[in-house]
Amino acid sequence: MEFFKYKKSIDFMAYTKKAMFLSLTFIALSYVLLFFKGLNYGVDFAGGTVIQVKYDKPAPIQQMRELLKKNPTFAGASISEFGSDDEVLIRLKNSSTSVGQDIGDLASKALKESGNFEIRRVDIVGPKIGNELKEKGLISLVLAIAGILIYVAFRFEWRFAVASIIALVHDVSITMGFVSLFSIDVNLDVLAAVLTILGYSLNDTIIVFDRIREGVTGSKTTTLVGIINESVTRTLARTTLTSLTTFFVVFTLFMFGGEIIHPFAFTLLVGVIVGTYSSIFVASPILVAFGFSVKEYKEKLAAKAKREAEKEKLRQQFESGVM
Repeated sequence: MEFFKYKKSIDFMAYTKKAMFLSLTFIALSYVLLFFKGLNYGVDFAGGTVIQVKYDKPAPIQQMRELLKKNPTFAGASISEFGSDDEVLIRLKNSSTSVGQDIGDLASKALKESGNFEIRRVDIVGPKIGNELKEKGLISLVLAIAGILIYVAFRFEWRFAVASIIALVHDVSITMGFVSLFSIDVNLDVLAAVLTILGYSLNDTIIVFDRIREGVTGSKTTTLVGIINESVTRTLARTTLTSLTTFFVVFTLFMFGGEIIHPFAFTLLVGVIVGTYSSIFVASPILVAFGFSVKEYKEKLAAKAKREAEKEKLRQQFESGVM
């Protein structure tokens, strides 16, 4: 079912220079942010302790800070609201290593004068485990990108594979720039969102590439630019509907999902927008930049078809006993 029908091809490639300038600007700003500001690693990667406390009234944050200062265990603790003014997170850069101590009980004793509250959650991650999680997260990203490169190169050809990888690096770079800009806690949820973005963006790109390959073999247009415009126009209805439905779902999670899911939803929200943009204005123009030739690709397909026909002919002769 097509909700949007386009009888005329839209000249997307006419905006290539503007799109590339915009992309390079955002990528440069993202790396500047990542280099100078860096990422705000959460407990999962940096290690430490997080204590979630809920009060029966607005949390007295200033009083909490004064009370925690009296206990050396909570030296350097940061306190911030968590979703509402009656719920807070206490973050410690160090983790409790003593099995005889319950950090939740220590927090309860230290804050007993601040009012009625309950300890809702205590997360403790040691620095060694945090480093291991960070390393494994990076390895998972590298393996995912390598697997994508091999898959696309096998299914299409090397130019398509490199173009898709550049588009994915573009998406992840800009997304992480926004994560750095808004000081989003980078934890396992954010890593899951980044891997989801890789899959989402690749899916969009592969669909466009499929249409381009079909256009190369069946379109009356002989120029690559014209084929790309036709192919992207044909997928525009599908891209619009998929992106909008995904966007609304993720936006709902971001607005109403609560603070726990906020880093995941924010990362995915930015990734969906950037991934949709890159599948149209980044991945396809790279094929042109790499000098992809429609004529050579048709000759390659024709040679492949000829080889397959010869193999089939030999197989039939072998089966009939005529060699």
